[in-house]
Amino acid sequence: MFSKSNLIATLVAAIVMFFLGYLIWGIATVSFFEEHTIVNTMKEVPNLGLIALGNLVGAFVLSSLYSKWARGHHSVGEGFQFGAWIGVFVGIGMGLIWYATANWMDLTGHVVEAIIDIIYYGIIGSIIALIYQKTATKKD
Repeated sequence: MFSKSNLIATLVAAIVMFFLGYLIWGIATVSFFEEHTIVNTMKEVPNLGLIALGNLVGAFVLSSLYSKWARGHHSVGEGFQFGAWIGVFVGIGMGLIWYATANWMDLTGHVVEAIIDIIYYGIIGSIIALIYQKTATKKD
């Protein structure tokens, strides 16, 4: 759980999650989601420290799960597949529940969010897999 590969993958993935998340949701899609938001629940000034901590915890969980899922076979493609499944869980599974229970966004917003989640977590999974691949102990 606290292997060199897991800790390095956690750190790198958390940094990428923070900055890629900011690029996606903080810059690139802001106007789109403003148009598809029903009730705006966003804070005027987000707590960046808690966002960073949340990304660190999320990256650790993803990296730990990936290490069990991959069983020593690490590739960028396998990592993307792993991450994409996480994106399906978050974007489609949880998105449908949020759409069914809350007036946060319209259906179009949730569909786009699901697509973004699948790609975002696919990228994070690829990064985690790459770190595991590069830090794996070499067999003689």
